[in-house]
Amino acid sequence: MPTEEHDPKKTPPVEQPPQAKPSPKEVLESGATPAPASAAQVPSGTIRMDLHCHSEASADCRTPLKALLERAIAKGIHVQAITDHNEIWGALKLRELAQGTPLTVIVGEEVSTREGEIIGLFLHEKIPAGLSPEETVERIKAQGGLVLLPHGFDPLKRHRLHPLALQRVADQIDIVESFNAHISRPTWNRRAAQWAKERGLPVSAGSDAHTLVSIGAAWVQTPARAVQTPQDLLAALREGTVMGEWTHPAWAFVLKMWDFGRRRLARLTNPEMAEAVDGR
Repeated sequence: MPTEEHDPKKTPPVEQPPQAKPSPKEVLESGATPAPASAAQVPSGTIRMDLHCHSEASADCRTPLKALLERAIAKGIHVQAITDHNEIWGALKLRELAQGTPLTVIVGEEVSTREGEIIGLFLHEKIPAGLSPEETVERIKAQGGLVLLPHGFDPLKRHRLHPLALQRVADQIDIVESFNAHISRPTWNRRAAQWAKERGLPVSAGSDAHTLVSIGAAWVQTPARAVQTPQDLLAALREGTVMGEWTHPAWAFVLKMWDFGRRRLARLTNPEMAEAVDGR
């Protein structure tokens, strides 16, 4: 029987990621309002904001900026904070790429302090890693930025802000991430929400996406408005509703390895296909 020769110019079908849907119990326990069936179905007169996401500028993420832009728009996100680990060049570049599109990009950074991670939003300059939490917060504020507490109380997040450090900078925190889509257990999202409520702080949602398929997993839905300044964002958060679906971290790891694997295979076997996979 004759065999069909492989034509390297033919583009193979795009492989789909493995799927794992959270149970109804997991969704209800996650600390967020259950997401609609299609994340792109945005109610009229509202916008969606994701304030925690990573790009290829992070050492542990391979998501190309162009692909991230297209995915965020396709998932109905209107305001996307890019919070790469100890870098802001990806956020700055994405802000340029997003000009003329429906997406507003907030330049952020997930800063590794000596006692855990703190997110700064509305930054102009990179904040170096390895500073004390107090100095990190001071540098964020000096740029006119906002201090966001990510994945606050999850004891299995080895880079979370240490509880004693949190006590020292608690009065300087502007926003609390009350829903992280990849936290170890939904309990910790609820704990963060309660901590924010006790202090009268606005809460946010973050996909904490390190892969393309995770973008759009969490957001704050709020009445439509322009979000160009820290004051705009705080007002939008106070009127918003946290939404999303929690993904077990083990499954998030599977998705991450699948994403890395398909990109590596594409580069080894077909450079043209690698560009399509990367969204370049």
